[in-house]
Amino acid sequence: MGATVIRSTRASRTAIGVAGALCVVAATLPLWGEPSWMREFVEIACYLIFAMMWNLLAGYGGMVSVGQQAFFGLGGYVMLSLGNFAGVNPFLAIPLAAAVSALAALPVSKLAFRLQGGYFSIGTWVIAEVFRLSIANISAVGGGSGTSLTALRGISRAARENTTYWVALACVIASVALVYVFLRSKQGLALQAIRDSEVAAESQGVGVERMKLAVYVVAAFGCGMAGALYFVSNLRISPDAAFGVNWTAFAIFIVMIGGIGRIEGPVIGAVVFWALNKFFSDYGTWYQIGLGLLAIVMVLFFREGLGGSLYRRFGVEMLPTRRILKLDPTPEPRCASEPAPQLMPKVSA
Repeated sequence: MGATVIRSTRASRTAIGVAGALCVVAATLPLWGEPSWMREFVEIACYLIFAMMWNLLAGYGGMVSVGQQAFFGLGGYVMLSLGNFAGVNPFLAIPLAAAVSALAALPVSKLAFRLQGGYFSIGTWVIAEVFRLSIANISAVGGGSGTSLTALRGISRAARENTTYWVALACVIASVALVYVFLRSKQGLALQAIRDSEVAAESQGVGVERMKLAVYVVAAFGCGMAGALYFVSNLRISPDAAFGVNWTAFAIFIVMIGGIGRIEGPVIGAVVFWALNKFFSDYGTWYQIGLGLLAIVMVLFFREGLGGSLYRRFGVEMLPTRRILKLDPTPEPRCASEPAPQLMPKVSA
């Protein structure tokens, strides 16, 4: 009996086609859209990229971090330093800041990986606070009050907003595509095996420590890119804004809403979170209470998130990473007169 490995569905192929068409249309937004639309998109893009990196780290790698804002803030400050002090174009400094964040993750991982479970989560939070306090004591970047990005003074507002929008769109497409390709590779299978059971994965020859380090560095790169992009758009940075634990809290909320362990989860969750923030944030404390109640409802009744609920109810999965083994139909029985196939070759004396 043969078997076929199914890696995509009609719904997923349709979703990819629709997403590609939307990206083409979105690239033309500065030509016909309002500047406020572009600013809103950049904000959504920052939340989406950051949440996607957290989902890669926790949803697929099983490493629940509460301190990814360390790399978010570091990316923002590296971008500002390169722009204000080294004369680097801030837009070109975004990937450089992300690379510096990834390099910083190497020594940080030596400390963080000594901890397990809840201690790992709290440890990453402490590391982020160390980053915040260290930056707050550097007067060259404004100390605790922060400073402004002055490297874009000579660029008109329209050109700056258009370029920021296009860079944000490119970062979103690259982040989703790279995570999707990675999770569909052998390394992605190894990562999901580690999430399910490190002992079982290691017994099958998976390099657990090496894979966890690679995912941690990639997540730091993405968080640094999101931070640099956010503060290019915001034009001002401070330690409390860059290293606030709210960033990770928002990422957890976004992933919970959309569906943890799914690529489309952060996409759905980021749009929902932006809509809630857009229309209900003026209610202040009641808005925060509403977010908390919504998170509780999702945990109790929709643990797989909106993306998981759609898949379970309708079988729709926009960006599948799993492999489905489909057995081929049993071949028809042979006629009695038909000779049986020889399983072993005859050996003559």
